[in-house]
Amino acid sequence: MQLTYSQDPEFSQFYANPLYLNPALAGATICPRAIGNFRDQWPTIGGAYVTYSASYDQYFDFLHGGVGLLVTADRAGGGTLNATTFSLMYAYKFNLSDHIYASTALQVSYFQRSLSWDKLTFEDMIDPQNGFVLPTSEKQPDNLTVGAPDFSAGIFIGYDEKIYGGLSVDHLSQPKIGFYSDNTSKLDMKITAHAGSIINLRSGGSSDENEFTLSPNILYQQQFKFHQLNAGLYLTYDWMIGGVWFRHNFENPDAVIPMVGMHYKNLHVGFSYDVTISNLRGATGGAYEASVSWQFPCPEKRRSIKAIKCPRF
Repeated sequence: MQLTYSQDPEFSQFYANPLYLNPALAGATICPRAIGNFRDQWPTIGGAYVTYSASYDQYFDFLHGGVGLLVTADRAGGGTLNATTFSLMYAYKFNLSDHIYASTALQVSYFQRSLSWDKLTFEDMIDPQNGFVLPTSEKQPDNLTVGAPDFSAGIFIGYDEKIYGGLSVDHLSQPKIGFYSDNTSKLDMKITAHAGSIINLRSGGSSDENEFTLSPNILYQQQFKFHQLNAGLYLTYDWMIGGVWFRHNFENPDAVIPMVGMHYKNLHVGFSYDVTISNLRGATGGAYEASVSWQFPCPEKRRSIKAIKCPRF
């Protein structure tokens, strides 16, 4: 028997899915916001990995922090293996000084995984003349749907809306995810560290609606034996945003990821494409990803807590 390993779904537009990146970013913009994300990975293979995400978060004065809701759905093998996660998080926000602000968060999730057994095919089902028509001798799992609570935590620190960084740890309880009763399969802990800066290229300052900035960023992820390093930058000029990332999986260089986006008033839209540069290039079709977010107006001006300044995508 050959063992294989996998990791959580990932998004190339990290900051366009902030609650998935780090729960400490819940309520980061102070005002309410709603975000939707879609990723189609390896489309040439045919429905290999399709991932959806939707979230809502905002800051509440009486809680001294942000609350976020996140739903993530991952469909593998054309819906053969499905995983859905519902998450609720709270991020306590505070100022360490006039220039340094921070956020610490806890997240509670419910993870559900299901298997469509009738979509699977095995070697002993092949009839030499008629194809897959024979019954299989493979044992069906004891459970075709499994679920378990899950827990995560995160921290984020920013300096003067120019330098920022964060650390999050997912699957602290490492829930069991196998379909057989005697399984030992577990959802391994995932560690994410990210940092970056925003450099103003326009003299006299900038505003959210009229800015010219460069933002270099780095992100590291580790889950069991899987290690990944991402490095890239964003360039924002008024309503236009462009960027490029390089993703390296330590064992091999994986992808170059160009990204384009726009923001108009309260609307942000982004699109990226993973250009595979590993040995899989030409066989998978890379990965397409789209994001859209809507920033709702704040009901009142809040001056005690600063909004966290991060890239939009």
